[in-house]
Amino acid sequence: MRKWIKTTGEVMKVFILFTGFTVLFYYAMIWINSEYESYHRYDKPEGAAIKVMEMDQPNQDNWQDRLIYFYQNGE
Repeated sequence: MRKWIKTTGEVMKVFILFTGFTVLFYYAMIWINSEYESYHRYDKPEGAAIKVMEMDQPNQDNWQDRLIYFYQNGE
């Protein structure tokens, strides 16, 4: 009988620890999400930013040339 009570106590400790850490992890994820929710990654750049590629160039490559260029250089 004593062994059964001791085993039940150990199981309850593990259950309480698991539940506590799960709740802690859940609220940590909510906190991280709320921190980055208002972070605007796609705002217009400030300062001396330049365009990387102009689409209205007279010497515009076709898509096959761009794909081959990408495979050769990884850019």
